[in-house]
Amino acid sequence: MSQAQLFTPLQLGPLRLDNRIVIAPMCQYSATEGTPGDWHLIHLGHLALSGAGLMILEATAVEAEGRISPGDLGLYSDANEEGLARVLAATRAHSPIKIAMQLGHAGRKASSRAPWEGGKQIAPGEPGGWKAYAPSAVPHAPTEDAPIALDAAGLKRIRDAFVDAARRAARLGLDGLEIHAAHGYLLHQFLSPLANHRDDAYGGSLENRMRFPLEVFDAVREAFPADRPVWVRVSAVDWVPGGWDLEGTVAFAKALEARGCAAIHVSSGGVSPKQAIALGAGYQVPFAERVKAEVGMPVIAVGLITEPRQAEEIIAKGQADAVSLARAILYDPRWPWHAAAELGAQVKAPHQYWRSQPREFKDLFENAAFGAR
Repeated sequence: MSQAQLFTPLQLGPLRLDNRIVIAPMCQYSATEGTPGDWHLIHLGHLALSGAGLMILEATAVEAEGRISPGDLGLYSDANEEGLARVLAATRAHSPIKIAMQLGHAGRKASSRAPWEGGKQIAPGEPGGWKAYAPSAVPHAPTEDAPIALDAAGLKRIRDAFVDAARRAARLGLDGLEIHAAHGYLLHQFLSPLANHRDDAYGGSLENRMRFPLEVFDAVREAFPADRPVWVRVSAVDWVPGGWDLEGTVAFAKALEARGCAAIHVSSGGVSPKQAIALGAGYQVPFAERVKAEVGMPVIAVGLITEPRQAEEIIAKGQADAVSLARAILYDPRWPWHAAAELGAQVKAPHQYWRSQPREFKDLFENAAFGAR
């Protein structure tokens, strides 16, 4: 078979991926006090059989107040850790996929309803609601409750929470960690002048606005085993005039790389309801391409990447080192297998039952040559 670039191995620091297909973090809004249940077992177990090289668990809050919604996953308690251990043990028993986790804090976007309930803020005092924290006492939307501006003690508490979650993740045997500094959540709020109105060492200049996200990265990198990678997801632009921009993203990426960041996962938007996003196939890939031109670490592209040949072209042209799929792989949980069949490549079988390679498997299925014996 020909060697499709999408199906060549990739190194994320010390972690070797069998191919360049990444399952992006996708919130499930289905945890109980941060602890996963049977839904996560089924959902993650299902996606682990996809043939992708890496699966990143959904945004996982480092403290209860850092959850986006009351149903968000967390890693701040023994119950959270025990629940994840159960899910991971079952998943790993049947799949060789590498598994990472996205650690984050929602900041001023915390205490929100699930999308199917409208996604609006749950005000403090309402059932399921709590007071949010942020770089500045500026709400995400004018009608929302203003968050508490983090003081020195609050900054330390959150740094320590990231460290504690990283240590729990290490005990769980996760293969890597992604720090969430995108989509308008806390670390992105520090980066963006739209959300960060501070006048101390953590606000104002680009250097100051990057300070807390870099401190969190350093703390997580120190707490997580050196033989496992830590990387960062960023929003390349805010899609709002005067907001976080691509030049800032490049500067942030260079600072992260100098600190031992293993990769950068390039998304966009999320910090303001005023954003005007120009949607289209692969609409965020040019951001990843620009960052890749400026750094040596691997760059992961995401954003309406839906077709195998589209993904192959992104890798073959050097626009990114890997592609990250979310909605596409929910729609087609065997996307990597189907991509391998289309591109004439191979994937590592996730279960002994699927010993055939994708094209052979497809032929067997279409010819009704496999079934009960």
